[in-house]
Amino acid sequence: MITGLMITISSNSWMSMWIGLEVNLLSIIPLLSTNKLYNSAEATIKYFITQVMASSIFLMSIILMINSNEQLFFQQSNLLMITQSALFIKMGAAPFHAWFPEVMEGLSWSNCMIMLTLQKIAPMIILLNIIKPSLLIFLVIMTSLIVGGLFGINQVSIRKIMAYSSINHIGWMIAAMLSMKSLWSLYFIIYSTISANIIFILNVANLKTIGQISLIFKTNKINSLFFSMNFFSLGGLPPYFGFLPKWFTIQQLNLNNYLFLSIFMLVITLVTLYFYLRMSFSSLMMASEAPFTKTENKINPLIFILNVWSLLGLASCCFFMNPF
Repeated sequence: MITGLMITISSNSWMSMWIGLEVNLLSIIPLLSTNKLYNSAEATIKYFITQVMASSIFLMSIILMINSNEQLFFQQSNLLMITQSALFIKMGAAPFHAWFPEVMEGLSWSNCMIMLTLQKIAPMIILLNIIKPSLLIFLVIMTSLIVGGLFGINQVSIRKIMAYSSINHIGWMIAAMLSMKSLWSLYFIIYSTISANIIFILNVANLKTIGQISLIFKTNKINSLFFSMNFFSLGGLPPYFGFLPKWFTIQQLNLNNYLFLSIFMLVITLVTLYFYLRMSFSSLMMASEAPFTKTENKINPLIFILNVWSLLGLASCCFFMNPF
């Protein structure tokens, strides 16, 4: 899986990029199917079919590029849209997102972590090299924000909530690429760190639905506090670390005269905050009602270190650098 990722990132030719994507796909399938549950097998098949379709479209665009001049290829928006659409399918961006929540629902938390982070790197790196302002790019950004915000509100499954949250953040990451290409890497690293923090806690607590939050976190106030704060950070609330990339993205969009897009993104962010806060308050309220006991409030050292780094990251960044 890592080999395929490195091939794609370091490639100089389009064909080797496609080979890297296929190596990555063939490597991840056995990993996803290690869980013998029915849902896991179904999710693996859905993921495989979707990725094969996206790879076929991407290969078709490469063939069209080979048969035409490469400079002419990038000047023809219709041909460029084919390549970009294949990449959007691979990363699960809206309106090509329908497979992503269903696949996430059938995976273990460790595999969910891979889907939310590692599997998005290769298509995003390729998109980073070919992105330019177009109707398709703006459509994907806006629909990803809307779908990620509105469809996550009525979800009960935490896996689907994380999936729709990821779709929403894909919109932000594409906007970051559009405004300043180097900003994408900062956004992705911070998003991956926060997602890792949340999934580690969910995996330890073995949570599946929102209704279980009040039952599990009654006995562990520390995990409850970290869980809530990471969702605040994921929503972009200051002074948490997740505020930093959104702040920089909005700033760069305004500098590039994308004022309407930045206002639209801020408005939709308020919608996503609703289900983030719903989960956070549910966790905090139940923890406040429970008595504190030392034996039940033990925490994994890795979870503690990652959460402290994540939550104190914004303060350290503001101290060492001037964002303006």
